[in-house]
Amino acid sequence: MADDSECTAVKLKSKQEEVFEVEKEVACRSITVKNMVEDTGLDAPVPLPMVDSKILIKVIEYCKYHHRAEAEALPEDDKSVWDKDFVRVDDETLFNLILAANYLDIKSLLDLTCKTVADEIKGKTPEEIRTRFNIKNDFTPEEEEEVKRENAWCEER
Repeated sequence: MADDSECTAVKLKSKQEEVFEVEKEVACRSITVKNMVEDTGLDAPVPLPMVDSKILIKVIEYCKYHHRAEAEALPEDDKSVWDKDFVRVDDETLFNLILAANYLDIKSLLDLTCKTVADEIKGKTPEEIRTRFNIKNDFTPEEEEEVKRENAWCEER
């Protein structure tokens, strides 16, 4: 029996009720979508109420590229360059991609986006991190000192 999944499309419905038609093999790179398609079939759009249209477009772009890269056996270097460029986005988009990758259960995208944030944090002081990500310091000076004392072992190198 021939596998017709390549020519079958999955409809994905974003938070804004926008519907995107995507090749089944591409859409099923998401374990969440794959499970929903297996459970409910292809007749109705797969509702993704936690994913914005703008972010879903980016996720689909990522899945399409990696599906094609796998099919064409592209070198890891090419994929790495593409991935680095893909995550060159504003913070809001990056954090929404992390949430979407987690919700959609796309491990490679979750790893890529989290690594991007980790690389941004690496080697920075807590104050530099707060400034970089616009995080308000809600510790009192006493609480901050206590945290520093409790975690002094982190600073020992």
